[in-house]
Amino acid sequence: MSGLTWTTSEAGKRKAAEVRGASHTAVCCVIGLGYVGLPTAAVVASRGIKVIGVDVNEHAVDTINQGKIHIVEPDLDMLVHAAVSSHHLRATTKTEPADVFMMAVPTPFKEDHQPDLKYVEAATRSIAEHLVSGNLIILESTSPVGTTEKMAKWLAEMRPDLSFAGSGVDKPDVFLAHCPERILPGHVVRELVENDRIVGGLCAESTRRAVAHYRQFVLGNCLATDARSAELAKLVENSSRDVNIAFANELSLICDKLDISVWEVIKLANYHPRVNILTPGAGVGGHCIAVDPWFIVSSAPDEARLIHLARIVNDGKPVHIADKVRALAPSGGKIACLGLAYKANIDDLRESPAVEIVKNLSGEGYEILAVEPHVDVLPDALALKQDVTLASLADALAEADVIVVLVSHDAFKAGAVKPRDGQAVVDAVNLLGAE
Repeated sequence: MSGLTWTTSEAGKRKAAEVRGASHTAVCCVIGLGYVGLPTAAVVASRGIKVIGVDVNEHAVDTINQGKIHIVEPDLDMLVHAAVSSHHLRATTKTEPADVFMMAVPTPFKEDHQPDLKYVEAATRSIAEHLVSGNLIILESTSPVGTTEKMAKWLAEMRPDLSFAGSGVDKPDVFLAHCPERILPGHVVRELVENDRIVGGLCAESTRRAVAHYRQFVLGNCLATDARSAELAKLVENSSRDVNIAFANELSLICDKLDISVWEVIKLANYHPRVNILTPGAGVGGHCIAVDPWFIVSSAPDEARLIHLARIVNDGKPVHIADKVRALAPSGGKIACLGLAYKANIDDLRESPAVEIVKNLSGEGYEILAVEPHVDVLPDALALKQDVTLASLADALAEADVIVVLVSHDAFKAGAVKPRDGQAVVDAVNLLGAE
């Protein structure tokens, strides 16, 4: 296991030995080798299962086959190197036959916040020709309710020679289940193994087979249910977090208007034994919390009023912060934006509110110095903007008229950010106040 320790308890060690000795999967094909798919493929391979990783990104495939990684995630580099070196993990751009197919592809939304399932459909079509009786297909991508059923219908149209779970037959040839990932960037390798998993099949046998597959590498509980309940449960988890964050972000707007420190108010309120208000920030980003609530809203727009409003509040926070910066920045001034990732100490810029803030300020006559220690180049959304450059922390602090702290990276802590006298500051994450 590349020297990694999954658990320290004796019960955990016994369970790890049991799952290693109860392997049911000979070959597993993982489609999508990003922030979820690559760690999943490496963890499965670490259990002695042959894993074929598939991705359309040739650079990612080449990097993985060298035993290296193309994303930032603690411990993942060691795990991938060990899996590739032992010939248990191999990456390719083309789907190949397997016993179990695991899909970890993006599920974004369109301009009108409607779900976009084009990647799920493409992955489904890529495996159709390789399917044989007895195969198990697991959708890990967080998806709108009913997506697993749609996959079964697409496959039934492409492969009329096979019967699929969910079609009403007693004994289907091919089984389908949904098992959403429940991991935190920065802790992915550990949480893939230790966290409980929700496993929902399109039939009882699909659920049973999927649970048996996950028990080979998951030490947490495998919670058996149906596919639709599994799909909604993941959306509910992230929507609950989004609503709670929205409350904190709305408090920050109220406190700004009343000229009161939101950090002080929350600290005082949280002394109540039954109150636990979260910390406000620049908004909400990432491929989960910023996206998944819209899937519920699209399925039940009249009922999901609170969830919808929370999305509006959180999506509006970057605009509010950009307005605060405009109020302080001189015409033609330099603005140092510290952080582009959607959260601290990772390189993931998907749906990042920090990127939105920089975009919002771009084109207004400022020179924007973006500081992001976890990336080497600007993201596509900013790369072509002439007034935005990637800068070092030292250069940005020395040149800027306004410092905007957007992400609490460790690289910005321990006194690394020291505003000069007269240098304006907008601290969206209370980095300086906390220190």
